[in-house]
Amino acid sequence: MSEATFTFRVDESLKEQFTTAAKGRDRTGAQLLRDFMRDFVRQQQEAAEHDAWFHRQVQGGLDSANSGDLIPAAEVEARFAARRAATRRRLGATE
Repeated sequence: MSEATFTFRVDESLKEQFTTAAKGRDRTGAQLLRDFMRDFVRQQQEAAEHDAWFHRQVQGGLDSANSGDLIPAAEVEARFAARRAATRRRLGATE
């Protein structure tokens, strides 16, 4: 793996505080910055993967609805009313 230099400006006070905090963890500032960069890249990749998954789920739902594969609202309400009633019975039995 080839290495590159990353240069940027930062307030001197922040640099000193960061260096001191890094030393307190037996790390150099460069080591911590590399760790932060890796974590940031990983988080961005995970977010992109989640967004892609979410878009696929939404598109699947839209495709299903557009093909007429729907459940009437009254049926959904009836199913969940039955679930709520069963849950209330179970909760009432444990009290």
